[in-house]
Amino acid sequence: MARLQQYYRETIVPQLRKDLGLPNPMQVPKITKITVNMGVGEAVADKKVMDAAVADLTKITGQKPLVCKSRKSIASFKLREGLAVGCKVTLRGTRMYEFLDRLISIAMPRIRDFRGVSPRAFDGRGNYSLGVKEQIIPLWRRRTWSSARSVARKS
Repeated sequence: MARLQQYYRETIVPQLRKDLGLPNPMQVPKITKITVNMGVGEAVADKKVMDAAVADLTKITGQKPLVCKSRKSIASFKLREGLAVGCKVTLRGTRMYEFLDRLISIAMPRIRDFRGVSPRAFDGRGNYSLGVKEQIIPLWRRRTWSSARSVARKS
């Protein structure tokens, strides 16, 4: 079981049940999935850019991404139907909690000029959107997540 998942079950769930007055632990809000996606507009001109994006997203999430293709042609963007324009990964269960733990404890503090996450990024249905413009966050491209975890534990 992931460290964040264990903390959620042992600490957060009882506290939320007490604060919200919920009789059933299944009524407590929880995270069901994390979707990580990357739009690669440059892949229209060069196919190698998409391969690099897939490799980066695989290193970041530990799971092979699904390549998304364009649905229709747009002449002003020089885009044709069926061209690869992005990639996405859906994480659930233990991988989701491990990714979220590493994102919060390792990657976010290393984002340049990071001032916290916005509480206004929730949509009306309880989904949260977080955008990271720079992909060159240390430990994401240079190391795998397993070695990043060992580095975080040592310091």
